[in-house]
Amino acid sequence: MHPPQFTADHPSTDRTPHTYDVIIAGCGPTGAMLAAELRLHDVRVLVVEQETEPASAVRIVGLHIRSLELMAMRGLLERILPHGRQRPASAYFAAIAKPAPKGLDSRYAYLLGIPQPVIERLLEEHAIDLGAQVRRGRAVTGFEQDDEGVTVELADGEQLRSRYLVGCDGGRSTVRKLLGVGFPGEPARTESLMGEMEVGVPQEEIAATVAEIRETHQRFWLRPAGVGVYSVLVPAAGVSDRTEPPTLDDFKHQLRAIAGTDFGVHSPRWLSRFGDAIRLADSYRIGRVLLAGDAAHIHPPIGGQGLNLGVQDAFNLGWKLAARIRGWAPEALLDTYQTERRPVAEAVLDNTRAQTELLSTEPGAQAVRRLLTELMDFDEVNLHLLKKITAIGIRYDFGAGPDLLGRRLPDIDLEQGHLYGLLHRGRGLLLDRTERLTVGGWSDRVDYLADSTAALDVPGVLLRPDGHVAWIGDDQQDLDAHLSRWFGRPAL
Repeated sequence: MHPPQFTADHPSTDRTPHTYDVIIAGCGPTGAMLAAELRLHDVRVLVVEQETEPASAVRIVGLHIRSLELMAMRGLLERILPHGRQRPASAYFAAIAKPAPKGLDSRYAYLLGIPQPVIERLLEEHAIDLGAQVRRGRAVTGFEQDDEGVTVELADGEQLRSRYLVGCDGGRSTVRKLLGVGFPGEPARTESLMGEMEVGVPQEEIAATVAEIRETHQRFWLRPAGVGVYSVLVPAAGVSDRTEPPTLDDFKHQLRAIAGTDFGVHSPRWLSRFGDAIRLADSYRIGRVLLAGDAAHIHPPIGGQGLNLGVQDAFNLGWKLAARIRGWAPEALLDTYQTERRPVAEAVLDNTRAQTELLSTEPGAQAVRRLLTELMDFDEVNLHLLKKITAIGIRYDFGAGPDLLGRRLPDIDLEQGHLYGLLHRGRGLLLDRTERLTVGGWSDRVDYLADSTAALDVPGVLLRPDGHVAWIGDDQQDLDAHLSRWFGRPAL
């Protein structure tokens, strides 16, 4: 089914008036980030979240380089950094330990470990600070869309009207199911138990035992996660009841089966069970209903890419959806959300498939793992894989042009500071080293900076609000054509 084409987004005159421009189902990192991006453009946003309270499980998630760059673009990074723990950038692929390769062109070349409830709270607060409304204990149970908007029904029977609905409601997305979008892929073949708990033996004993076991068992670890607290991962084989949440005794049983000791684990913070299912939505958009984050794609957590992938979906979608609502979006702009982001998700699913295979204890998989371990000693190989995990290697297809076209621009030095400090408002930016170009009638959507000292080897670049390079050159007529392509008609 192809999404219908719309010519404008104006208030309805013969239907129930729109209460909101966008309703977002789900207030996880993807939903909260999307709400904030929309509010930068004065879009009326309501986020409805089924859970009455934020998640309490203190699991640690990692923000990779590209996500850190995006946070810096919006002035969020300084707010987030004090709550996380920085680790040097290094190879993450299939948990093969290698130092960071040469050639990481980022000011934020590190991994930030941060408790998931904390990053979710900070992003929700950011959205609320910008004017988004958040209602907890509200689940979407139905919706109907027409050519002017979406009527959304909540569990308590309340009906709300919006121009668009976005499902950011996770892998079991109600919005996706009601929309009838297929979610093909592969069911879980293996399952793992993961949690955080205290231990009863010295750190040195744990480190020595784990190092020996991980020579052949990659789906096993005990990693420090705070003072006296460890993150524990063990296979779930032998823990048969998938319908029940795991218990501390389940972890003890699995630890003893593999390591010969349970390390005296006690006082769990949280316990969970997950599989390696991989699925990708057939479509990210049908009409006025869209999907983002885990509602559009799920994959094993290896490499820590899930949260990052969802947040990056939000950055791609936010300004495009806002442009549609504000009335200046080119006709095909909203469709580029799927054409750009779905291939990125496909690539992530593929690299998690590959990494999962490399965790197998089968002799063939172990042989391939040993070979890849050798190859990753070459910086070119190491860098290639690291770019996959951290998303700094993404190049959207904007047509023929220099390699920089379609890629993200690093946080380069400028005469007045750093580039990302100019992107806090979520607008486009023309960076002009010639000092002869202009944004003309697009100045209400695109900022302009003339800086002959900018650390660029091209005369000028046009950046989209998500930091990707939309044009390179020094010809004003060519620039105007690309401003129209991405930012619509100029204002009169």
